[in-house]
Amino acid sequence: MLVEVGTVVEGKVSGITSFGAFVQLAGGKTGLVHISEVAEEYVKDIKAHLKENQSVKVRVISIDNNGKISLSIKKALTETGRASVRSSRPADVDWNKSGNDNLSFEDRLSKFMKDSDEKLHDLKKNFESKRGSGGYRKSIQF
Repeated sequence: MLVEVGTVVEGKVSGITSFGAFVQLAGGKTGLVHISEVAEEYVKDIKAHLKENQSVKVRVISIDNNGKISLSIKKALTETGRASVRSSRPADVDWNKSGNDNLSFEDRLSKFMKDSDEKLHDLKKNFESKRGSGGYRKSIQF
């Protein structure tokens, strides 16, 4: 099988390192899936996502002059696969759901600014209470 940039091929994980996973492709070729190309979300521990001898679908990203093959698992997902990953995340915010359907944009903005100022004030008050009376001050008497 000819390995070309952009093609999706099946491979088997042959080794796992801290920076990625080596995948054995058809024809005896080996490519590297960098840790940033394993999943859509941030991957801290690659062993939580991949196991040795696991069969994976990968997309060939690049082949350099030395024959090194860069692979991606997340780019190998089909568009329907990506949509299902996105749909499993928390629901998007419905901005009209809050009961403010009859308010104008300016009224909504005004309400948002008021709520934001109140939250900021509470945050500052909480932060100051944890700092004490403004820090250590040495009292000097003459």
